[in-house]
Amino acid sequence: MVPEDVEIAKIEETLETIKCLGRVRVRGRQFHTSLSCRMVLCECRENVPRENAPKEVLEPDSGQRWPIVTLDRVAASDDFAQKVKSLLDTEGKTMEDIQNLFSSSTPPRHNSDLPINSTESILQAVGDLLEKTRKPQAEGGYRRLRLFSGNLPVPPSEEPFDHWLEQAWLMVEESDCTDKEKRRRLMESLKGPALEIVKSVRESNPEASPDEYLEALESAFGNAESGDDLYFAFRLMQQQPGEKLSDFLRRLERALTKVVQRGGLTNNNKDKARLEQLLRGAVVSDLMLIQLRLREKKSSPPTFLQLLSEIRIEEEYEASRRKLNSSVHLVQTKPPQTDPTEIQTLKAEIKELKTKFATCMSKSPDGQEKKVSSVSQVQSSGCNDTQELAALKKQVRRLQHKVAQKGTAPEPSVPLASVAAAAVEATST
Repeated sequence: MVPEDVEIAKIEETLETIKCLGRVRVRGRQFHTSLSCRMVLCECRENVPRENAPKEVLEPDSGQRWPIVTLDRVAASDDFAQKVKSLLDTEGKTMEDIQNLFSSSTPPRHNSDLPINSTESILQAVGDLLEKTRKPQAEGGYRRLRLFSGNLPVPPSEEPFDHWLEQAWLMVEESDCTDKEKRRRLMESLKGPALEIVKSVRESNPEASPDEYLEALESAFGNAESGDDLYFAFRLMQQQPGEKLSDFLRRLERALTKVVQRGGLTNNNKDKARLEQLLRGAVVSDLMLIQLRLREKKSSPPTFLQLLSEIRIEEEYEASRRKLNSSVHLVQTKPPQTDPTEIQTLKAEIKELKTKFATCMSKSPDGQEKKVSSVSQVQSSGCNDTQELAALKKQVRRLQHKVAQKGTAPEPSVPLASVAAAAVEATST
């Protein structure tokens, strides 16, 4: 134990003054808080018994005495077997598990002259055991399956059975955990009637596999149609109005997957059936099918991903081409609407002008004939509102001209308000 500010070279030089120690090297340092000094681990070349080593050393410059603690061997803090036993207790394993791993993982020695190193074998077996026991722990952060109960209608917090079943099959097929862990994950995502089905399977067969759990759930809550029925329904599928060809292809793929799972079609004929039904059911996208030349690929049908990629590329090309092409819209001008009030006003004005014209023409012998002709002209006006309005305006101008010629003192024109009032009074009578 030395003061805190002493350098390593000074420590080695001071300890080498003891002849029995020989050459000394500092291997480590650590500050001791309770003693307020630095503890230094030193190694000497000579093998010095504890009885011959001094208890302290004098530092010549400062005159301080540094205590010396000598260790001639390293005391084992714990036995190796005890460490292995505590490790097995922590992992929940026994010595039999190590023996089984040792017998399965250690290859037999063909050369009897080479002895088997038991320590290395045990260490290797323990390493294999830890590797196998830590794999499920590495998957502790897995995404749990959504809840499924089998109740109808499906609650908002649960998944439909088809979606839940797809995720469950993916977990069972792709996960590296044990069957026991897979069964536990399935059980924790079930409740209600679905959990009762799984419990009945476990009671009948405690060693049932996760696949048997899913098959029992599918038989209880899945589609009851056979593979032939699903294949017949697949052959009747058609593209809906407004549905893109890629969406129709994905809908076909979902139905075709169920057909193959139920045994309605072999997996080898899957690509051929998909292409045939796409050509038959795509009634909205005939032009795109011609551009893709899919009918020429019946002999060697593409896979689902290849077909989807080709269709998506063609759809993007069609969309970009529609954006670039300028569209021309025919615009029809709306004919002007004739105001019925104006027509009634003109009729009233004509009526009043006729009255004035009759008074002026009563003095002439041919007044009656002109009056009759003027009345016939009014009755033979156009059939529609525009022609009627033009005819009425023409008659008004003609009558005004005649009144101005025949009358000795022509009266001023009648205001539109009075004419409208007279028209209303005439229509009421």
